[in-house]
Amino acid sequence: MDLAAHNRMMARNNRWSNDRLFRAVLALGPGEFHAARTSFFPSIARTLNHILAIDRYYFDALTEGGIGPAAFYGFVEFDDPQALSDAQAEQDGALIAFCDGLSADDFAWRVVTDRGEAGKFPERIGDLLAHLFLHQIHHRGQAHAMLAGTGVKPPQLDEFFLDFDAALRRDEVERLGLERR
Repeated sequence: MDLAAHNRMMARNNRWSNDRLFRAVLALGPGEFHAARTSFFPSIARTLNHILAIDRYYFDALTEGGIGPAAFYGFVEFDDPQALSDAQAEQDGALIAFCDGLSADDFAWRVVTDRGEAGKFPERIGDLLAHLFLHQIHHRGQAHAMLAGTGVKPPQLDEFFLDFDAALRRDEVERLGLERR
């Protein structure tokens, strides 16, 4: 698998993982989405909002959208888990489309990340995507762990890439339109 194909699959894995995670979150009882929990962010709601805010920040940098730090600092958190799920799905779709449009040469192209007072830093698209995927996985893992303290079983999030797991993800991959590219 080349780098372009890998990033296309990582974007699809991101969409699939978020779908599984949000389906569990949407099954939470009243108050559990915002309930205080032990983690980097103090609730499932804050953790999932953070993922979307940072996704928007880095996506703006990747697409040279010009919003800069306002994509993060101006982010208004979602109180409703369904609205947050819908917004995350939309952002995930945009990331898939972006990755689908990349050629092998694009990964070395540098785009500016505006870090506010810290300055502006040219970063390679490949490095930004790698960081974005790691950031998503890192915080999804925290939300996943917080789910363990609820009445909803945390979903399996590592059944995406291997042929061995194909039957376990087939229906979701088809429903989400995430066939391999």
